[in-house]
Amino acid sequence: MQSIPVELPNFEPGWVWLSGAGPGDTGLLTLHAFNALKQADVVVYDALVGKEILKLVSSKCDMEYAGKRGGKPSIKQKDISLRLVELAQKGKRVLRLKGGDPFIFGRGGEEALYLAKAGIPFRIIPGISAGTGGLAYAGIPLTHRDFNSAVTFLTGHGMAGELPESHNWDAIAQGSPVIVMFMATKYLDDIAIRLIRNGRSPEEPVAVITKASLPDQCVLETKLGTCAKDVIKNGINPPAMIVVGEVVSLREFLKWAN
Repeated sequence: MQSIPVELPNFEPGWVWLSGAGPGDTGLLTLHAFNALKQADVVVYDALVGKEILKLVSSKCDMEYAGKRGGKPSIKQKDISLRLVELAQKGKRVLRLKGGDPFIFGRGGEEALYLAKAGIPFRIIPGISAGTGGLAYAGIPLTHRDFNSAVTFLTGHGMAGELPESHNWDAIAQGSPVIVMFMATKYLDDIAIRLIRNGRSPEEPVAVITKASLPDQCVLETKLGTCAKDVIKNGINPPAMIVVGEVVSLREFLKWAN
């Protein structure tokens, strides 16, 4: 394995490591994630894991795809969790690799609970979330003292594929200067209407980020009142990160990638 100037843990047989792979750029992998890729016997990976990252696995490692994409046939979550248990019980060193961070809208908590109940030892390896790293690559600071001291992360996609009605849109609209949304493209028009209805300006800056941190990253700058129409007009498809707030205006000065 390539030399790393720090001591990293040994991946023991029968363990499952739940790891984040970051938003896509290979350089945003943590050392723990890189170490896991080199030692794993099996990698169970999601759709949003960067292709270049998957090239780092050992040549002896088995690869199993377990990706979920909205509106497309995909493996059931229970079956993924069961597969992790089965592989670990066979004495495999199992790396469950997820885009971003496994505990931020990545169902890592569900899988870890399943492992715990099955008596499978596991390790959590945090990753750089697209909700932070994606914004940074777009030149949008998540916080800035002149604009905000609070941020809200939310998902625009419920368990059954619906817009989550449990969100307190009044509190979100009025209480959070910056809103970062995962899996919200499908219901962006409904979300924008709810935010405006509860006090946000239709002129508030919005950015829609696709392929975050990758060479073909795309950032659409728009306004809250027209963002849904602009997404359709520009042919933007999910997955995308959507950020609402005045910090988006700083991209004019801070964009350094695409």
